Amino acid sequence: MKIAVDAMGGDYAPEEIVKGALQAASEFNLEIVLVGDQEKIEKELAKHNYQNLSISIAPASQVIEMGEHPATTLRRKPDSSIMVATDLVKKGEAQAVVSAGNTGAAMAAAKLRLRSISGLERPAIATVLPSEKERCLLLDAGANVDCKPKHLLHFALMGSIYVEKIWGIKQPKVGLLNIGEEETKGNELSLATYELLKQSNLNFVGNIEGRDITKGQVDVIVCDGFVGNVVLKFGEGLSGSIFHLIKEEIKNSFIAKLGVIFLNSVFAVLKKKMDYSEYGGAPLLGVNGVSIISHGSSKKKAIKNAIRVAKEVVETKVVDNISQGIVKLGVEEE
Repeated sequence: MKIAVDAMGGDYAPEEIVKGALQAASEFNLEIVLVGDQEKIEKELAKHNYQNLSISIAPASQVIEMGEHPATTLRRKPDSSIMVATDLVKKGEAQAVVSAGNTGAAMAAAKLRLRSISGLERPAIATVLPSEKERCLLLDAGANVDCKPKHLLHFALMGSIYVEKIWGIKQPKVGLLNIGEEETKGNELSLATYELLKQSNLNFVGNIEGRDITKGQVDVIVCDGFVGNVVLKFGEGLSGSIFHLIKEEIKNSFIAKLGVIFLNSVFAVLKKKMDYSEYGGAPLLGVNGVSIISHGSSKKKAIKNAIRVAKEVVETKVVDNISQGIVKLGVEEE
């Protein structure tokens, strides 16, 4: 299996991207194509012993920076690392693309080059969130700020297929993120989506509120990308603040410092569970190919795990299963 990695995307590119790619090639026995500035990539590779690994370079002369407008910049920079990497998947020269660069550019490149699966209008970013019962999948996490009810139905289908194939959960529970549990609660989008989900053959268990996200009551949480991205960023900020406050309190208390000795293993497990780098990257579900979008601050561990996610999505044929699932769902276009 060959994975194309955008070596120039992210806050710590290309150094950390190259490190993570080398680890993934070694641990998962993969072929990795590093896409980007050849001279810079070779300079990073020279720091490591990689002769026994399947590593190659695909040159790209341009880079799309984090603050650039995706659609405009893609046209202006056709030889950008994300476009070249996505093209490798389009041509069948790689089975997946991984990028920690400009999220909008990664999405736009996938939609432009890979195209959407037939019957799907809106691909969605599927993000893993920790929960009391291990984890859940939230989508959409930011690809679509305005949605129709059928789009959310499609998100529910894609999320269910992903959870079943990747996590091995049969008939995953689907919840619609809303302001109340009652069927009559919510705005027009929520009310109409509820009806579609109720009529579908998905394992829809009803509305869930924001406070229920981390309780593990459902496996798949569905919402539009505006709400989903706010939830995601709030969760990142909250977890960071909690750990910061704990550290500060420990510094100010001798008793707390003693307690850390006994609770060190507990804190380690909790930190690992809350660490986004453990989950790697978020798949962009709904396009005709495997595209994994990583956090812009990803370092080597996150990149390695994003490549692992790409490998799993390819191996379990998630894209093919979504394509078949959409046909069976058969929602008419509005």
